Amino acid sequence: MPHGFRGPRHAPDREVPYHRPMSTPPSASNSTPRGNLACVGLGMTLGSHLTPLARSHIEQADVVFAALAHGAAEMWLQRMHPDVRSLQPYYREGKSRLKTYREWVDLMMTEVRAGKRVCAVFYGHPCIFAWSPRTAVEMARAEGFEAHLEPGISAEDCLYADLGIDPGRFGCQHLEASQLLFYERRIDPTGYLVLWQVALVGDWSLTRFETGPAYRQVLVDVLSADYPLDHEVIVYRAPTLPIEKPRVRRLALRDLPAATLTGEDTVVLPPATPLQPNLAVRKRLEALDKEQAFA
Repeated sequence: MPHGFRGPRHAPDREVPYHRPMSTPPSASNSTPRGNLACVGLGMTLGSHLTPLARSHIEQADVVFAALAHGAAEMWLQRMHPDVRSLQPYYREGKSRLKTYREWVDLMMTEVRAGKRVCAVFYGHPCIFAWSPRTAVEMARAEGFEAHLEPGISAEDCLYADLGIDPGRFGCQHLEASQLLFYERRIDPTGYLVLWQVALVGDWSLTRFETGPAYRQVLVDVLSADYPLDHEVIVYRAPTLPIEKPRVRRLALRDLPAATLTGEDTVVLPPATPLQPNLAVRKRLEALDKEQAFA
């Protein structure tokens, strides 16, 4: 895969579609091995989003692994640490991304087991559409090593700011686009719907970096059960370099299959129908208010 690939980092849990909480970090003790792991988020825009704590993890590490959006980001990271090892070369067309991500975990854990202080840097947030950081931290903790996930500014954060969306106003549902096709999911058209990785929707193999118009047409057909075909959709791309601006395209739902999309693009569907008052529940709450007033 060419260096600078900014597409999907996520291998959806398609065989285990339920929540599985992470273990808690082990308490410090004299028996805890010296090696440790910190997976940190670089944020989306180079040089603008790195937090002081994430920078501290990078500077204090013995070795730094990097899965970043641009070669420029790696060069910038090398100014903070002399031993930065890129994870991008492990991508390859036709190779399962899950295999790549497992290789990343093996690389990180090899250094941790060797007693190194390891920092892995991921663009955006290390828990959002990123399988390897979460898996590596879980593995490290299970083996008794200290391991930490340090949040970063994600594409979701940028999306809210650049599109002026308050997820608390109508509610906001986030789905990986392929998961919407592979499983029975309930869409709430009274709130925002955010679809991730639409460029490779329908790819079960995890070997492709895009599918195509025919696959997106299946997505549109599924969405048309809840949205009219002339409903506006927003194709959003967060800036990753300081010289870039957010890319915002607006089009009708029916035109989504023909749109040019990359792994960087996120699709947003604004609310299609108004919120409906729940009169029965409101009546119950009014009764409770009256009871409280006379208590």
